[in-house]
Amino acid sequence: MASLKRFSPLPGFGLAMGYTLVYLTLIVLIPLTAVGAKTLTLGWDAFWSAVSSPRVLASYQLSFGASLLAAGINVIFGLIFAWVLVRYRFPGKGLVDALVDLPFALPTAVAGIALATIYAENGPVGELLKRFGIEIAYTPYGVLLALVFIGLPFVVRTVQPVLADLEKEVEEAAAGLGASRWQTFVKVILPHITPALLTGFAMAFARAVGEYGSVIFIAGNVPMVSEITPLLIITKLEQYDYAGATAVASVMLVISFILLLIINALQGWMQQRYTAEA
Repeated sequence: MASLKRFSPLPGFGLAMGYTLVYLTLIVLIPLTAVGAKTLTLGWDAFWSAVSSPRVLASYQLSFGASLLAAGINVIFGLIFAWVLVRYRFPGKGLVDALVDLPFALPTAVAGIALATIYAENGPVGELLKRFGIEIAYTPYGVLLALVFIGLPFVVRTVQPVLADLEKEVEEAAAGLGASRWQTFVKVILPHITPALLTGFAMAFARAVGEYGSVIFIAGNVPMVSEITPLLIITKLEQYDYAGATAVASVMLVISFILLLIINALQGWMQQRYTAEA
């Protein structure tokens, strides 16, 4: 019996790979190469001076620190959101599910203005918090709030389908064997969804590091206090310091790539471990 050829709606490997490499080169590699090439026009002393000034270091600390913290917060609350949407039925569930995607559709500048208006000292929430000595708008806490807002959908939408595919019979079997709810979650559910949580964490972190529009309106943009690295890059470009801007961007790119590489390696290790145990 003659073997049947596998039908594929896409072109062959060579042509498809060629399209992939060309597209990747035009969209990703050439712009990144241009950043590196412009940075190389600086000597080592000028490069080090541009990327290690106290103002730049403070912006790195705020951008990466707030991004990591926001991604961690979104992992916790994103899991809760996804759990509620998958496991429970309640009036208005469709509306809540749609609202999760609001940060995707809402222009970042609009989100920043809305957050600044609500959490400013004369805003409805900011005025209430001020009575307790808590200030959100125009502080690093405002930066964190904006990054949590724009990163939450990444975790929810990554974990939600994994939870939906998890069969309840497995949890019932664990309960039948005497496991408590906490033991069932830690031993059965958490290992299954950990790779998805790490993926959501990486996506939320990557989005937060480069976020600009929703942050500048609520951050206050005070140098050494609430100034993020993307804003500092824009400031250098406005001052026609193109080499300095690309130098700062290059360091930001390298740090982001290393962190994402570590997260992806951890995700792969967790996936292999779960597969081996299963």
